[in-house]
Amino acid sequence: MEKENMRQKFESEILKTHIEVQEQTMQTIATELHDNIGQLLSLTTLTLNSINVPENEKASEKIENSLSLVNKSIKEIRELAKILHGEQIVESGIGNAIEQEINWLKRVGGYELQVSNNLLELSVSSPDKDLIILRLLQEIINNIIKHAQATSIHIDTYLKNETLFLTVKENGIGFDYEAARTKKTGIGLASIQKRVELIKGKIEVNSVVEKGTSIFIEIPYP
Repeated sequence: MEKENMRQKFESEILKTHIEVQEQTMQTIATELHDNIGQLLSLTTLTLNSINVPENEKASEKIENSLSLVNKSIKEIRELAKILHGEQIVESGIGNAIEQEINWLKRVGGYELQVSNNLLELSVSSPDKDLIILRLLQEIINNIIKHAQATSIHIDTYLKNETLFLTVKENGIGFDYEAARTKKTGIGLASIQKRVELIKGKIEVNSVVEKGTSIFIEIPYP
């Protein structure tokens, strides 16, 4: 029993370290995107703006189109940097962090979204848990985009009796959940489960081939 407790504690510490390393990596990437690539694109915009070619209508049109693309790239990079820099997002609360993630999903397009985010006016917070909850949602959405072939996504989240509930449903191709667990082929799913366990939560996955997948998560909160 003592050995089992030690093993669980060891695995928990390893997972914490793994998550910390991931966060540091994401923050480094976010800084590079925002400060370096963002600045380079801004300088490109300034350079394009400085070109004066009133006599050449075709060249002028190409420069205008280039400016539009560069400005759009700057905006997208800034948004991506915010998403990667999770600590800054969750400072404004888990509800707002989830809202930003949903807004990003809307920009991706291609999905009919049904969202019920009841955490926007939350008066309590748990910074450590908030960051893990945000990464959980990001990983679930990433799995849907990569594998599910879904056209509809439903996200529901709320707080009740000091428990935070997060539900994500999609109408994709589904999979054999038990087979994936046995064969350990669902690497993304295993990562989600470990993160939920780390903050003493519960997770239930229901998936039917050709009918989609539903993920139910409960987390003690704050």
